[in-house]
Amino acid sequence: MAADEKAQAKGEQAEGKVKKVVGDAVGNESLKAKGHAEESKGDLREAKEKAKDAVKPE
Repeated sequence: MAADEKAQAKGEQAEGKVKKVVGDAVGNESLKAKGHAEESKGDLREAKEKAKDAVKPE
C-alpha cells in the first residue's frame, strides 16, 4: 500500500508540474493555479508517506 501511495504522490507532482508549465506558457492562470495545487497535494502525500516510514518500527 505504501508503494502505491508513493507512486500516486509522484504522479500528482508530475501532473501538477506539467499543468503549471502549460498554464504559464499559454497565459492561463486558472490552469497554472490548478497545477500548483495538484503539485502541492503530491508534496503533502509524499511527506505523509515519509513520516509514516520514519515512525514505522523496523
